[in-house]
Amino acid sequence: MKEVECLGHSTIKISKDKIIYIDPFNIKENYNDADIIFITHSHYDHFSKDDILKVKKDSTKIIIPDDLYDKVLSINFDISNILTVLPNNRYSIDNINFSTIPAYNTNKNFHPRENNWVGYIIEIDGIKYYIAGDTDITEESKKVVCDVAFLPIGGVYTMDFLEASKLANIIKPKVVIPIHYGSIVGTKEDALKFQKNVNNDIKCEIKF
Repeated sequence: MKEVECLGHSTIKISKDKIIYIDPFNIKENYNDADIIFITHSHYDHFSKDDILKVKKDSTKIIIPDDLYDKVLSINFDISNILTVLPNNRYSIDNINFSTIPAYNTNKNFHPRENNWVGYIIEIDGIKYYIAGDTDITEESKKVVCDVAFLPIGGVYTMDFLEASKLANIIKPKVVIPIHYGSIVGTKEDALKFQKNVNNDIKCEIKF
């Protein structure tokens, strides 16, 4: 998928009519090309002010869980360019439709359900991209319908590679891409193990 770049950890860049970033972190240089930024939750490796400023331009719009509103104002986003979201809703921005999926832990306490943190299903040119956020397998995630799924595999704070492959095999996207490994938790070996456990009728792309 040439339009998709994974820039390490959970950072995703989708380049189509709009340049979209999800959870920019450890950005290597100043791109300042983002039309839209999606943030899944407030942990430092997903909401990083320094890295947002490396991709932000004056007109950039940002989508955030509502607990991040004041922090986003502090990095000079115009109020009109901020959209706060809650789980289990549908939204539209710049003619791009998207929905929010709850992202939370079921057997650990790092991402409580009551925080209202999210994953996203973003629809672009007829393709549904599911960015799971930091989550375990949940009843909501098992019902996701998408073409491309970005699933965390690092374990400790999220699903591990085996759990993530189980979710992939349940929701059956056309393409699945592992994320959330390689810097804080998880290794390239985990990505390869994830790929091995994904059903053969699902294309697994390892992007970093």
